[in-house]
Amino acid sequence: MAVVTEEQVREALSKVNDPEIKRPITELGMVDGITIEEAQITVRLLLTVSGCPLKDTLNRDITAAVATVAPAHAVVVDMGVMTDEQRKSMQELLRGGRTEKEIPFAQAGSLTKVFAVASGKGGVGKSTVTVNLALAMAKRGLKVGIIDADIYGHSIPDMLGVGDLRPTQVEDMIMPVPVKGMKVISIGMLKPRKDQVVAWRGPMLDRALVQMLSDVYWGDLDALLLDLPPGTGDVAISLGQHLPNAEVVVVTTPQPAAADVAERAGTMASMMHQRVVGVIENMSYLQIPGGERMEIFGSGGAAKVAETLSARFGYDVPMLGQIPLDQTLREGGDAGDPIVETDPDSEAAKILQGVADQLSGRSRGLAGMQLGLAPAGRL
Repeated sequence: MAVVTEEQVREALSKVNDPEIKRPITELGMVDGITIEEAQITVRLLLTVSGCPLKDTLNRDITAAVATVAPAHAVVVDMGVMTDEQRKSMQELLRGGRTEKEIPFAQAGSLTKVFAVASGKGGVGKSTVTVNLALAMAKRGLKVGIIDADIYGHSIPDMLGVGDLRPTQVEDMIMPVPVKGMKVISIGMLKPRKDQVVAWRGPMLDRALVQMLSDVYWGDLDALLLDLPPGTGDVAISLGQHLPNAEVVVVTTPQPAAADVAERAGTMASMMHQRVVGVIENMSYLQIPGGERMEIFGSGGAAKVAETLSARFGYDVPMLGQIPLDQTLREGGDAGDPIVETDPDSEAAKILQGVADQLSGRSRGLAGMQLGLAPAGRL
């Protein structure tokens, strides 16, 4: 039997990432010790919390990694739990040495594209669009996060099939729930009970949004999507205050009743100095046998919103796509299996993927954004 050194085992373990934090377990201080015996290698692993939901994944990944350098040895993963001091050290490491909380996406050096998905009214499919756009971006290899900022009507967890999962907490830092290659957080995941009703007013809504932005460890993201509540209320205002660099996507349906209020959602974003990057029309038409389109809810809603907002803001607000009525799209949301994953060749999925590609491929423009400059001689 070939001699295996601790350095070889530690090098193999450096390729194992914590499934929630997405960083090597050796870097995070989770490997507490390595014992090499004649026929067995024992890895002492420190979990962040005793009830770590992904400890089976860690066990499997560690066993596989050690086997690459010691195939003849049995591998035992002895799991313990970090002390309070060790968790604080990890928290400081993840925050880059900073002890204070901050919103990473609001910092000047942030390279994360932040998209707020808004609508004037409920029932237009905003959450369905958010989930599918995020997953479409992830399918292209981007690192994507989702914040379900619809505090009262949170539905993102169920739409991704993780409605019963809860995030892990390291001291006062929250790990987002990993799902389908993305990182997700929702107020629904932070409630003690799934059926508990959220009955908060302005200050509590603002605190909830700040908590999901600053208390959650997001790591390095290419894109962050926020599913906003419908309308122009407290959360939309708070978002403008805390993330003025967010770009807003407006979702509407074709009928005037939805389009008129969608214009208000876009106007609110502009009032908060955020750029509106496009309009999406959901439930645009029904494709019937023979190739005909049946416009059940009328037509022209998104085009009218895009035209009105473009004229109002002085820069181009394009119509990004028209998503058809599709039973599979609805069923995917109910079952936790978004259509861009389960039926990527469907017309709805192709349009959603196209919109995601448009958004993620954009460079950041300055039109419609507050630059924070003042005339010379003024403070």
